[in-house]
Amino acid sequence: MPIHKIKFFSGRSSRYLAEKIVASYGTTLGDSEVLQFSDGEFQPYYNESIRGCTVFIIQSTFPSSDNLMELLMMIDAARRASAYKVIAVMPYFGWARQDRKDRPRVPIGAKLVANLLVAAGVDRIMTMDLHADQIQGFFDVPVDALYASGIFVPYIQSLNIEDLSIAAPDMGGAKRANAYAKHLHTPIIISHKERAKANVVGSMTAIGEVEGRNIIIVDDMIDTAGTICMAANMLMEKGAKSVRAVITHPVLSGAAYERINDSQLQEVIVTDTIPLNPEKDLHKFTVLTVADIFANVIERVHNYKEISSIFYK
Repeated sequence: MPIHKIKFFSGRSSRYLAEKIVASYGTTLGDSEVLQFSDGEFQPYYNESIRGCTVFIIQSTFPSSDNLMELLMMIDAARRASAYKVIAVMPYFGWARQDRKDRPRVPIGAKLVANLLVAAGVDRIMTMDLHADQIQGFFDVPVDALYASGIFVPYIQSLNIEDLSIAAPDMGGAKRANAYAKHLHTPIIISHKERAKANVVGSMTAIGEVEGRNIIIVDDMIDTAGTICMAANMLMEKGAKSVRAVITHPVLSGAAYERINDSQLQEVIVTDTIPLNPEKDLHKFTVLTVADIFANVIERVHNYKEISSIFYK
């Protein structure tokens, strides 16, 4: 059994989720605050001793970049306060789409973020549905890459959908879609897209049997919703009975909400790694919490238990 006391803290952007995680774990959040300066700078600090403790800091790094900076500063503060271990729980790992040089003279943002986290003093990373699995190799510390399939697969099964097929929105998502199709014992459909430019899809077609099928598109994130909505409309035009989407991270920038509500999508099932905008029309959205999965994994990691058996991969 571990001899080091465990404490949980949250950044400002993920407090709503952190409270669910600690409730599922059976404890409460530690006392921390952020001092805000008039020029926009800020300084997080802990209001209780964390000396010798294993500290879990919960913060997703979706925009703005202040969320990442706040996490880095909380890690640094915990390290300087003599915490035994500092573990960053990042339900959504921002900048993950910048995992390689896809054109000349661009940064590899995901690697830079990994370097910053390690330089700040993090001992371990927990995250969910990385945009690219190879990002784990950017770190020189352990990375627990969790899978949202652990909550999505049971939910899909509970819908009891007949003539079900799983679809990937592009070629890059084929591996993820195949994993869902394997566990749900369904056929797979792959949408092929050509991008005109970043965040703009040119044309799209489908590979696989579409007509008469109830289709669920699976992906790790939804940003402008252009790809998902175009795929849904294209699949309906080809004779699908219905189209739903299962998305882990609802980034939803720009006119994404409006696109979804104007599209042929019947339902969009997401997690709470990123909060939805309560001022938007959310009648098509179903939100499943990742709190229980993270609480379970945190307990297993803290007590040196294996975690691979609890995921659908």
